[in-house]
Amino acid sequence: MTARLNGAQPYALGLFRIVIGLLFACHGAVALFGVLGGVDGKGGTAATGAWPNWYAAVIELVGGILVLLGLGTRIAAFISSGAMAYAYFKVHQPQGLWPIENSGEGAAMYCWAMFLLIFTGSGAFGVDRLLAKRTSAQERRSTGQTPVVA
Repeated sequence: MTARLNGAQPYALGLFRIVIGLLFACHGAVALFGVLGGVDGKGGTAATGAWPNWYAAVIELVGGILVLLGLGTRIAAFISSGAMAYAYFKVHQPQGLWPIENSGEGAAMYCWAMFLLIFTGSGAFGVDRLLAKRTSAQERRSTGQTPVVA
């Protein structure tokens, strides 16, 4: 049973990354474009350039899309995790100690989910993995060729 689960680990990780990236990008789209009800439930958006809401929304949208695609996953997850840590400690934590009490569960969960992706990478189905395979195949071909000497 353990061997079968271990064999499926890259696929489970890839699906986890896709879901986390999609949900994270949706948070950014809500604040930037007012979709899915917007920030106020009536289609409102974050004011352009407003600190920290607008910047957080840009990080959420761009970081979420990159994580969803598995492109630059570790870097995007690092920046996204830091943004959510900032959101938790600056916005939510002053309202109460525990996430359930200060409405910071989302920020805490995204922070730790992105933190996990820093160390695991994109898993299966990611553009990172596709690019790594392509690069290693090119390296194998180039090392097998002998230079032409005149």
